[in-house]
Amino acid sequence: MTQIDKENYRAGRYAKLDRFVSYAVQVELIGATQPLSVLEIGVGDGVVSEYFRRHSPIAYKTADFAADLAPDIVADIRQLPMPADSYDTVCAFEVLEHLPFSDFEGAVRELMRAAKKYVLISLPHFNHPIKFCLKIPLLPEFKFLFQVPHPKLHVFDGQHHWEIGKRGYPARRIRSILSKCGTIEREIVPFESPAHHFFVLKK
Repeated sequence: MTQIDKENYRAGRYAKLDRFVSYAVQVELIGATQPLSVLEIGVGDGVVSEYFRRHSPIAYKTADFAADLAPDIVADIRQLPMPADSYDTVCAFEVLEHLPFSDFEGAVRELMRAAKKYVLISLPHFNHPIKFCLKIPLLPEFKFLFQVPHPKLHVFDGQHHWEIGKRGYPARRIRSILSKCGTIEREIVPFESPAHHFFVLKK
């Protein structure tokens, strides 16, 4: 797994509008599972974990293999040190693409093992979006999003080993792998942040 330098999370560099849209979806999805306990893999900049710790009674823990990010648990996602069914909900947002694709299914199965009920995942989705939004007074807002595929060959950039939408990694391939690990209950591509593709897996 590739470690991201913590300087990457400096204010003004990492958390821009699309990132906060992703955070909002993460908070919504975690809350919808009604967990008493959560394990989030990948500390990142700590926005979501800090929100739940300050504003909910959820027992919220973080895990990361990078000790300098000060996670609650230092561990590799491919071999988590806790027993099976340890947390109601286990999350890995924008994490799995940092592993070689050959490790993807095994890592998802490890997340499922640690979870009692749900696993929440988001992955980067490379695409050229076509978006249309219409709001007329007194009527509901209408939004349309279409992701135009682009068969670009992925080149390892020091962080991402692969991304949905690039050559060899269509969304249907990712769904097929995830479906072998659990039941896909929801799939979300936020209108305001179509580069983040969310999956809700039920155990």
